[in-house]
Amino acid sequence: MVSTLRIFFVGGLISYRALFNWIEPEIYIPTLLGAPLFQILFFTYLGRYSGAAPDDAFFIVGNAVQVCGMVSVYGMAMAVANERSFGTLGPLLASPANRVAVFLGRGVPVLANGLLVSAFGFFVGIALLDFSPAPGSALPLALVVLVTTASCTAFGMLLGSAGLRGKDFMFAANLSYFLLLLFCGVNVPLDVLPGWMEAIGRCLPLTHGIEAAREVAAGAGLAEVGDLVRTELLIGVAYAAAAYLLFRVLERESRRHAVLDSL
Repeated sequence: MVSTLRIFFVGGLISYRALFNWIEPEIYIPTLLGAPLFQILFFTYLGRYSGAAPDDAFFIVGNAVQVCGMVSVYGMAMAVANERSFGTLGPLLASPANRVAVFLGRGVPVLANGLLVSAFGFFVGIALLDFSPAPGSALPLALVVLVTTASCTAFGMLLGSAGLRGKDFMFAANLSYFLLLLFCGVNVPLDVLPGWMEAIGRCLPLTHGIEAAREVAAGAGLAEVGDLVRTELLIGVAYAAAAYLLFRVLERESRRHAVLDSL
């Protein structure tokens, strides 16, 4: 148990420091703080002009929650992509380390980073766009964002698992991130989207979390959005389970066909 916990926490932290080039301030600030800043400003002012929603809160909350996906989707994809490109994936998978600890431990720093980026998004709304969440909504909103970020991280794990065999799966990460922006009701209400898009959005992470966050920011209690939060959590668990299963299947197949380190 002690060894598994060390792999989970210490291994996850070391891998984060080793694999992610956005840790440097000159990369982190423009990429993970600058991009969310301009995304929130752009869609809020566009929303004001278009009149697609009654107030700015719809766009601020939607984008402040959605930007956690920038870290979650790209981060978990890079967890495999950089292992392959740095030539360390083979030795990692040759080790007898617990696969659950190795796999999920890489998600903890990504989850924490996603929470930070999302919190920055809400700060942008408050500081620059006069966004005022309901009194007493800070803690419930933080819980909703935590569950949503975890769900999105699980989705990123699924994409990262596909990287065991994919040649250019960072393209898939880019595509998936913008599909989340389109399908999850971030800037366009779900009931306005075509039925098939709404159905897909209901199966993706972020959708229910964003809806719950909007209601909490407007003054709803945590009990009132409990169904939405539980649905978001269940979606995250389903993606995490699918990601781990895919990881093990592709790991075995990669060993059989000797393509573990091929780029």
